[in-house]
Amino acid sequence: MSFYQQYWLSIYISDKKPGESTYVLQKQADVVRRLQSAKMAKLTALLICLLPLLAWAQNDITWYDYYTAGGRTSGLVAASKDGFLLNGKPFHIISGAVHYFRIHPTQWRDRLKKLRATGANTVETYMPWNLHEPRRGEYDFSEGQNDMSYFLNVTAFVEMAQEEDLFVILRPGPFICSEWDFGGLPSWLLRDPEMKVRSSYPGFLEVADAYLTEVFRRVVDLQFQRGDGPIIAIQVENEYGAFGVGDEPRDTQYLIHLRDKMIELGAREMFFTSDTPTKNADLGAVPGELQTANFQKDADPEFDALDLLQPDKPYMVAEFWSGWFDHWGKGYHGGSSVEEFSYTLERIFTRNSSVNFYMFIGGTSFGFMNGANTLPVFPFYAPDVSSYDYDAPLSEAGDYTDKYYAAKDLIARFNRIPNIYMPAMPAESVKTVYPAIQATEHLTLDDLLLQLPSNLVIQSDNLLAMEDLPINNGNGQSYGYILYRNTASLTGGAHTIQTVGHVRDLAVFLLDQQRLTPDWKNDIQLNDFGFWALENRTFDFNADKGDTNYVVDLLVENMARNNFGPPSYFAQKRGLPEGPVLLDDEEVVGWTIFPLEFTSAWVRGLTNWNAAPAPPTTVICPTLTKSTLTIADDPTDTYITTTGWGDGNRGVVFVNGFNVGRYSGIGPTKTLYIPAPLLSRGDNTILVWSLFDPVTTIAFTDQPDLGPSTQP
Repeated sequence: MSFYQQYWLSIYISDKKPGESTYVLQKQADVVRRLQSAKMAKLTALLICLLPLLAWAQNDITWYDYYTAGGRTSGLVAASKDGFLLNGKPFHIISGAVHYFRIHPTQWRDRLKKLRATGANTVETYMPWNLHEPRRGEYDFSEGQNDMSYFLNVTAFVEMAQEEDLFVILRPGPFICSEWDFGGLPSWLLRDPEMKVRSSYPGFLEVADAYLTEVFRRVVDLQFQRGDGPIIAIQVENEYGAFGVGDEPRDTQYLIHLRDKMIELGAREMFFTSDTPTKNADLGAVPGELQTANFQKDADPEFDALDLLQPDKPYMVAEFWSGWFDHWGKGYHGGSSVEEFSYTLERIFTRNSSVNFYMFIGGTSFGFMNGANTLPVFPFYAPDVSSYDYDAPLSEAGDYTDKYYAAKDLIARFNRIPNIYMPAMPAESVKTVYPAIQATEHLTLDDLLLQLPSNLVIQSDNLLAMEDLPINNGNGQSYGYILYRNTASLTGGAHTIQTVGHVRDLAVFLLDQQRLTPDWKNDIQLNDFGFWALENRTFDFNADKGDTNYVVDLLVENMARNNFGPPSYFAQKRGLPEGPVLLDDEEVVGWTIFPLEFTSAWVRGLTNWNAAPAPPTTVICPTLTKSTLTIADDPTDTYITTTGWGDGNRGVVFVNGFNVGRYSGIGPTKTLYIPAPLLSRGDNTILVWSLFDPVTTIAFTDQPDLGPSTQP
């Protein structure tokens, strides 16, 4: 044989078991000699060409090939301080959070491929209860007719992860935090006046158990040890150590109940909890189950704390916060530098810890699903923006960032298993700057109220919170806006209106369909009437028509329910839930209440549009404007820029009836991401709902504007 032939033959056999190499070499050499002696030169050349491919197949194997060779005999085990075992083999978890409900399903595979291309072996996802059970007893795992139904096939997502050579960490809740409305809890829970969420309260356990039953009906056979699936670990609840004050005991029996319920439903994989050990120690732990750490930086103190809590267990960072999220009015886009990110990740690996990037890609909190934080100091509440870019390794649109390359390099440097197949990095999506378009039609607030079904218009002597409305089969209103209307007999001249208690969360006052309260341009206004920060705010106005009846409207936006903190932060009814409205110090009774949920089905069915871009300038009221974007070719990703819509304006954008998220001139976010699958060839309808100034021009860009990258 030539040297070239011998070289490739030796590579092919180099990874054979001891004792096999010489035997295989001899056999391969015999084959070549026989071919040569038979003067089959062409077949010899073909064989020689195939040998490198055989070498590739032998050396570059998938994660599944490696960890399932010889069959599956055990799952993921927190074996010792040395690390985890999967199917009896050492396993270093390299995972990234990818939320199926924040990414259009046609883009799932692209994001999973990009995760796998870093060298990662696992994907992690939460499951939002409030999407999967939007009304009590009505479950939606993509079978429903709800706005987000198409996003909810978690079974397909888990199966796709396995197809892309990724194991799966599942975090089913029932609480998920995740900067998601009410931390994933359904708002209908709040209809029970005795409800104690995230506790052993029987009314909560009953519905949480029913939800988990539906979850495991769909995922039980996707576990590693049952059904040959990819799920290797399951989280119990989420950051439960933070659900309390100081060192007061947590409801550990509640956590044990959840763990035992999942076992009853067929869970076989490793359970774990996640918290920040230096803050919450083992307050949120389940006895006997792995405790993990959540942090953005300062890794070593967290590992040291874990050493004290579980000295014989491996390290796992369940949430390595790769960046951070943004609140409206924050003034800048949160996150962390690539240097800090890289240093912390290197410390994680140096300490022999497994890791889950939270987030690997943040995606988008479409619709009204963004979360919020209750704060102990002014302004006491901070709602999140719709973009969940998170300053993660992949951008909101799935583009590569410097953190992606840093993570990829460090994963390769600390890789413990040679010859694992490394797929190529998929291309980024094309972004198009579509031509600006002009609004052609509009509907005023009153036009919209006239198109509400009569069964949604509620008469009540007293104010009702969103959640307490007798609509949606007894489940109340979950999201959107609520309008409280009263016809008041007023004398001409000065008057005062007062909201007793707090507004939840932003109220616009109208008199005879004319908006009187100003738009939101700065934090100083948060002290004023119509904002959430302070209770019992008043607003002075004039009744200019003289002594007659006036229509008094309070339009309230539910900006989001809190998703984190102690039990006292979870009293989260929206609208005007705390007290009456006073006119000139007298309680107003006799309300007509209009829930404006802005569901996709309702938005798509709107009619009787006014044939003008906006109302006359003499009409000052919330408005929905309609524009048409015509696309000649296959659509691509794009962004709508909200710059120029008014520094104090605020509202929501719908693309072909789908709610892509909120906008606000207060910032920091100044764009809305529009995934290509939401668009189509031909005409696309763009609707913009504005609380303050009608939006008549829509411009597009190919770059996101999430705000300044550092604090001013």
